[in-house]
Amino acid sequence: MAYSEDHIALAAAYALGPLDADERAQVETMMSVDKDFTAMVEAWEHKLGVLNQMVGSVEPRPEVWDKIKAAVGHSEPQAQIVLPQAPPPVAPEVIGPAAAVERSSVIEMSGNARRWRSIANFSSAIAAALVALIGFQIFQPDWLPEIMRPKPRTQLVEAKAPSAPAPSAQYVAVLQKDGGPPAFILTVDAATKNFTVRRVGAAAEPGKSFELWLISDKLQRPRSLGVIGGGDFTTRPVLASYDTDTINAATYAVTVEQAGGSPDGNPHSAPIFTGKLVETVPSAPPAR
Repeated sequence: MAYSEDHIALAAAYALGPLDADERAQVETMMSVDKDFTAMVEAWEHKLGVLNQMVGSVEPRPEVWDKIKAAVGHSEPQAQIVLPQAPPPVAPEVIGPAAAVERSSVIEMSGNARRWRSIANFSSAIAAALVALIGFQIFQPDWLPEIMRPKPRTQLVEAKAPSAPAPSAQYVAVLQKDGGPPAFILTVDAATKNFTVRRVGAAAEPGKSFELWLISDKLQRPRSLGVIGGGDFTTRPVLASYDTDTINAATYAVTVEQAGGSPDGNPHSAPIFTGKLVETVPSAPPAR
């Protein structure tokens, strides 16, 4: 059987509880004669029962009870109740047809007002319950029944491993005398232009120093790259002031100078060991 919105709201309001005594009696009368209406009321009680369980009982504070007792006059001995005198009987009023219609309209409007008031109370209660339900789902989902808890979301995130930096080109020059065994090995990093000199077979003379020179057609004279240290490896960033073409095409030479190197920036002996750079590790191609 199809029911109007008023019947559905009345059944829901009965399950929720804001109806007055007359309206509850009306619902109970309908339930006694209509099984489908009874089933609809029970369905509303089942739906709203979960929301009712979420609201716990709250015991008023003692001072609230004291205020209630004071308001109803229980805080002090009650005065003797004096019943008012009954008014004289009034003769029954003869109601004409027009008055009867007017009174019927007033009764009907009063019933509609009570019904809409019940619907408004029911809607407010439902809205408050939904707000409470949403709040529990967000902040305290563990307090809700399992069926009302929000479903967990699983989000897959693809993490890409950082790519290794592309290796820079490496250049090496073997510094030797007339095709003899290597005396020094010069390594140059193309990206940083730092160079490292490794002593291999050269023996230092007492009171003297080995000094490294860059010789290029683009330069008017040899340029000193510094004294080669007494250890196995000497590393310096001196090539940073030269362009790549000059570095790659130059001839590298080692002279024997006084201790501490040339005092005026010019070689004071003929080169003993020389060599040119060759590429040993190519630079990585650009990523596509």
